[in-house]
Amino acid sequence: MKHNKKRNTAFIYETLSRELTKAIVDKDNNRKATVLTIIKEGFAGNTVLAEELSLYKHLLETRNIQENLAERILQETKSAYSKLDSTEVFDAQSRMIAAINKQLGQDVWSNFVPNFKSLASVNAIFNTKTPVKSKVLFEQAIVDAMSAEQPLTESGKMESLDNLTYNSFIKKFNEKYTTLLKEQKDLLNQYITSFADDGFELRIYLNEELERLKSLISDASQNTVEPLISQKLNEVSEYLEEFRKREFTDNDLNKVLKTQELVQELTQND
Repeated sequence: MKHNKKRNTAFIYETLSRELTKAIVDKDNNRKATVLTIIKEGFAGNTVLAEELSLYKHLLETRNIQENLAERILQETKSAYSKLDSTEVFDAQSRMIAAINKQLGQDVWSNFVPNFKSLASVNAIFNTKTPVKSKVLFEQAIVDAMSAEQPLTESGKMESLDNLTYNSFIKKFNEKYTTLLKEQKDLLNQYITSFADDGFELRIYLNEELERLKSLISDASQNTVEPLISQKLNEVSEYLEEFRKREFTDNDLNKVLKTQELVQELTQND
């Protein structure tokens, strides 16, 4: 049975995330806005595709648990998936596919998605047309992945196999876009993945990064003898503080990226 990636909701989300990355790095604001609109319309809030995506994540992101728990999570996830309205899912996917094809082009479907095989396996488990033997094999592979002991990162935390594959993608991404600062790449990665967790990890990251930027700008402002430069730096510090009081927007992303570059220049000139 051939896998149709355009009918794989998790793949749609992942390939749009890659497209958003490229648009941001290439400073193509029109394309970035288009991708964001499509993502938000399909996956924000309580949409059926957002609900379906969360079920994919239950199986793809659960790691290092006992096998019996993995089997139970698999069964409960399958049960929850069976309660989704398949017609509603199909129609929502069709709208996403049409929007991508019309507004972004067919090339989006060729984006490299590092965990494609895992996404296809979960899709096969959810698909009622998958042959029984194949489905059993896919389910066992997922259970094995959830219950297998994972490699340790430098911090001593477990890292999933999909994350290891994703890191390989990030490495290639970083090599391609060598002009970006490390902190800019970190921000982009956090921003892109924020749509899947309602921005929780992004808010944590921003809290630390904005504090770092404010501190460095404050130091630079105190050390400069030019009143105009000092005034501009104070204005930058003020708008960084404003981010804490409201929702982080696309325009804010561009401002923080520029501020990171500014801070880099200031520290190099010390």
